[in-house]
Amino acid sequence: MESHPDDIPRVSPDILRWISSEYHGLNGDHYTVLESPPSPVEFSRICHISRPVLIKGYTIPGVQRWTDKYLIETMGDRPLSVAVTPNGYADAVTLSSDGKWYFAEPYSQKMTMEILLSKLGSPSSNTEDDVYYLQSQNGNLFSSSYFTSGDTEDECELANLRVTEALGRCPDAVNLWIGDSRSVTSIHSDPYENIYHVARGSKTFLLLPPTEGWCLTEQLYPHASYQRESEDSPLLLNPSLSTKSPVRWSSILHPELPGSLPETAHPIVIDVKAGETLYLPAGWWHHVRQSGLSIALNWWYDIEPQGSAWVWLRLVRGAAVATAGREEAEK
Repeated sequence: MESHPDDIPRVSPDILRWISSEYHGLNGDHYTVLESPPSPVEFSRICHISRPVLIKGYTIPGVQRWTDKYLIETMGDRPLSVAVTPNGYADAVTLSSDGKWYFAEPYSQKMTMEILLSKLGSPSSNTEDDVYYLQSQNGNLFSSSYFTSGDTEDECELANLRVTEALGRCPDAVNLWIGDSRSVTSIHSDPYENIYHVARGSKTFLLLPPTEGWCLTEQLYPHASYQRESEDSPLLLNPSLSTKSPVRWSSILHPELPGSLPETAHPIVIDVKAGETLYLPAGWWHHVRQSGLSIALNWWYDIEPQGSAWVWLRLVRGAAVATAGREEAEK
């Protein structure tokens, strides 16, 4: 269970900066590129080091068939829950018309795969007022056997990459992502070992190690969600009831822009092209953009609770939030 920032001891900002500098001094800005999938022993070592790795030469069975025609015919009239926003930022900090900042969740709209694809990646999509993004999380839509007609036999769905063998457990969730260049994932971190495969298009990841979470000035924001009064009406950002807990999120909206991060931050930018897979370690901060129509899927493996990794991630994140919040309160 994650601690509230008030439960984390206050840490001097100088200590947080020292930890960040020491980590960067030992590891630098590099990331490893593998031309072929690692063995289970090699992948276990990769997870132990906990640095991002770009993996080439791995093909998910059946994904090469994922044309628009194939996806439309396979999904048929099955309704999909698609995230809709006016600006492409689902699950992000947003300035409302009332002049306040909120953590905004997207409006969820049901549509078929055919309708979704018609709104993405075409010239007409650039004139759409709203941005559509299929972000089917927690394994509630995708399984490889559904899309590949049984091309894969392993129930954990990553047998060829040997992740399950390396970690000794099946993934906790399998997620599917379909969108275009207007959809952006705001910077955040997850408590999962993340195996992210791009099937079509490309993705650009801006990454920061857990030791640089202090650069992202997390704050607590009141919750809100986009709603429509009717099917054809514009999206409106509606604040949630005061009984809903505030959301802790980074206040850095555009970390990709020059000057948005402190000079002492060391972002790593990785382009993941179709057919490539990114290993994103648990706790690493990531901001994601995409080019054109993009289809990706990823596997989340829950972080190992034994040992020091989970305690360390809680400390470096929670201490930054607690220290910043108390400094603000003392002004």
